[in-house]
Amino acid sequence: MFGLLSGRALGHALGRAFFAATLALAPLHVSAEEALAAIAANFAGAAESLAAQFTLETGHEVVLTTGSTGKLYAQIAAGAPFDMMLSADAGTPARLIDEGLGVEGSSFAYASGRLALWSADPGRIGDDGQEALRASGLRHLAIANPELAPYGKAARDALDGMGLWEAVQPKIVMGQNIGQTHAMVASGAAELGLIAFSAVQQPGLPAEGSYWEVPQQFYAPIRQDAVLLAAGRDNAAARAFLDYLRSDAAAQIIAAYGYGAGDGGS
Repeated sequence: MFGLLSGRALGHALGRAFFAATLALAPLHVSAEEALAAIAANFAGAAESLAAQFTLETGHEVVLTTGSTGKLYAQIAAGAPFDMMLSADAGTPARLIDEGLGVEGSSFAYASGRLALWSADPGRIGDDGQEALRASGLRHLAIANPELAPYGKAARDALDGMGLWEAVQPKIVMGQNIGQTHAMVASGAAELGLIAFSAVQQPGLPAEGSYWEVPQQFYAPIRQDAVLLAAGRDNAAARAFLDYLRSDAAAQIIAAYGYGAGDGGS
């Protein structure tokens, strides 16, 4: 069919078709933008759900990069062009602001994290997780690296608070982030792991294996802050997504993934 048209006529015909299609779509999201977000590994699942719903509602796109908070900070400090960060702690966003890499007054707690002891074996952890940690047959306990990941620091603090750090230290294997830590337990490389409670609290899915939520008396609350980065100061999508995180709709999604509420303010 195309052989009946000259190259110029074909180009004009295709151009008109493309222009018509563009006009048909344009009224939906005429000012949609894209934002790059650095996401703490523990929050990956929740962030995917939030970003998808946000895009449906606004047309803006949020591209997610996940990793340990420490490594994401290092990338931002080295010039990675992220527009915003959802950290696993409060200290990193504050540091970014102090260093001129974050926008003053933009940080706020979007979630409060919780810690769980988890095993892929459904019968390994009973009502008291400390018994599982003290079991003589325990060979490997996975935690995230306390120097890189706030959940790793919380795990170390919890073990210390339970008086178990010295006893289990020779058995500890470390992931670079909480996602790697979860994978170690899921694969059987470690019988137990101290992971984000959100990893065993997935919307609509039963928890696999066995778990024990670590009482918060043993570790400081894991406040997770978001911050608008200097590179995203004028990015409408980044600002809109951070506003969305403070909405009731976002709070429902965040709670469904096993997190406590944030404070919604700077």
